[in-house]
Amino acid sequence: VQPVESGGGTVQTGGSLRLSCAAPGYTSSSNCMGWYRQPPGPGLEDFEVVAYISTEGLTHYDDSVKGRFTISHDNTKNTVYLQMTNLKPDDTGTYACAPGDWDDGVCYPAAGYWGQGTHVTVSS
Repeated sequence: VQPVESGGGTVQTGGSLRLSCAAPGYTSSSNCMGWYRQPPGPGLEDFEVVAYISTEGLTHYDDSVKGRFTISHDNTKNTVYLQMTNLKPDDTGTYACAPGDWDDGVCYPAAGYWGQGTHVTVSS
């Protein structure tokens, strides 16, 4: 079952948003969940890693969001959250989540299980 993301929107620089990723049953087949961002633009840019979390609570953040974003999970609800604070225009994009396999500190997303994404726009 594909994850379902929510919580995107438009905020001004310095604002906050909380994204949710609901993925029923993901903990039974995967051991991590990642948040990824696709920048806006005419081309099909690759999704960039934002953050990921293992089912045991280990986390990783891209340097660009360290200290501003927090990833967390509620395994009882199979939901992963991304709390975003002090947002910047460069954070603008489509945010998607995907379950994956944790290996040596990296969450490798599973092919074919990406959500549709939620849009975040940060205005200057």
